[in-house]
Amino acid sequence: MKGYNKPIIAILFILLADQALKVWVKTNMFIGQEFHLIKDLAIIHFTENNGMAFGMEFGGEAGKLALSLFRILAVGGIGYGLHHLIKYKYHRGLVINVALIFAGALGNIIDSVFYGVIYNYEKLFHGRVVDMFYFPLLQGNFPTWFPVWGGEEFIFFRPVFNIADASISIGVIMILIYQKRYFKEEIKEQPSLNSEVVED
Repeated sequence: MKGYNKPIIAILFILLADQALKVWVKTNMFIGQEFHLIKDLAIIHFTENNGMAFGMEFGGEAGKLALSLFRILAVGGIGYGLHHLIKYKYHRGLVINVALIFAGALGNIIDSVFYGVIYNYEKLFHGRVVDMFYFPLLQGNFPTWFPVWGGEEFIFFRPVFNIADASISIGVIMILIYQKRYFKEEIKEQPSLNSEVVED
């Protein structure tokens, strides 16, 4: 089990925090309800989505089922990859970040697979993912001369998300930032081309 302890702890921590907050929001708030943590900059806003991370959608009931099944296969693949990284002693930072991605993906799978049945609104594999974090840090309108969106309102950051989404994003971003360190190949010393073995 050496090498597995920290990734497992990270996964369990993310899963417990994610599900605890989702259950609290689901059982104490109604859809669309919100309260402000820091004025209009940090808001808890209860919403649900039928699709992917950050509220993106994917094709109706058939699409929802396909997405749920794809998520399960993807998490299985990520889990296998995580086991491989630990077994062959890859960089610890890479292992932890893959663990964050795995935990986030698994957290959202729990919603989409089981929440419909647990909360009695849909069948298995057709649940909705609970989102609650909303940070509209910048709001305004595009200049009228701006291509395509000229004059329209913009909000940054518009998507509503959850702990699982944040965990996936942090894991991916950290891998992209530190990829050279994580995937650095050790250069084995090569014998000099000029060296010769002289045999008597």
